[in-house]
Amino acid sequence: MSLDSRPLDADQIVDRRRLRRKLTFWRVLTLLVVVAALGAVAAMSRQNAFSGTSGAIARVTISGLIRGNQARVEAIERLANSNAKAVIVHIDSPGGTTAGSEQLYDSLVRLKAKKPMVVVVDGLCASGGYIAALASDHIIAQSASLVGSIGVLVQFPNFTDLLKTVGVKVEDVKSSPLKAAPNGFEPTSPEARAALASIVMDSYDWFKDLVSKRRSLEGEALATVSDGRVFTGRQAIKLKLIDELGDEQAAIAWLAKEKGIDPKTPVRNFSLRPRFSEFSFIHLSAVSLLNAMGLDGFARSLEQSGAFAAAERLNLDGLLALWHPSAVN
Repeated sequence: MSLDSRPLDADQIVDRRRLRRKLTFWRVLTLLVVVAALGAVAAMSRQNAFSGTSGAIARVTISGLIRGNQARVEAIERLANSNAKAVIVHIDSPGGTTAGSEQLYDSLVRLKAKKPMVVVVDGLCASGGYIAALASDHIIAQSASLVGSIGVLVQFPNFTDLLKTVGVKVEDVKSSPLKAAPNGFEPTSPEARAALASIVMDSYDWFKDLVSKRRSLEGEALATVSDGRVFTGRQAIKLKLIDELGDEQAAIAWLAKEKGIDPKTPVRNFSLRPRFSEFSFIHLSAVSLLNAMGLDGFARSLEQSGAFAAAERLNLDGLLALWHPSAVN
């Protein structure tokens, strides 16, 4: 019998058990230290994002699809209570849900009540993005920026013809004809379409009234800008949808002239949300998986093709204040 195959005596068994307990203790302790360190780093990053704007002009960026976001509301509230001298809000968004855009608008209005604020349109400020921009008393856009798309829509798929083709029939029992209508499994009734139209038009009237009050537009001038089109920056300034053509430097000059902010005041970024929350779960998971497989180029191609943006749009619920031209083959 070899030495390795001899049975362990009682002392050896006790020693091994003690060693295992010690290893378990140190592993757990190491895990707790790592978690605590990560938490401290996150807290410091958040504090730096907050305190870094002290005595500076805060630069806030709103991009992508706009949804309801309580964390964003709280971040804007912290900015309003900070020592930042003023705020420049950069917008590059096609819009999003009507409710989410209204929530963002209300948050920016409260921010404007405490800080001088100006909006700069980077590339696109449409629908819900323009609702957010209306919170500012001064909107600046570049000449080639797209602004407007004042309107509301609701979209839903209808699988009626497909179900007929595959021989599937969906049945339901409803308390009333308009319950869960439209459901996509049967032709939309005139009553259901009329009910949806009344919701859309009510939200559209609210949107137009907001534009009318914030941009002092009425009658024919209001009708011209609120037919759902987008306008270039050059067109938008003539239609009074924006106040000035320019970029961030123009915003700083306006703050200096109208609000008495020293133009030499540094401009520092203020993040409204953690980095990873800027992406949907599908987007983040897909990109991470493709990168892990060594398909970085394919992941970039998917992002550039707009596939992830299309998937995110499918995740929007409710009424939409959104501008997205149909893809052209």
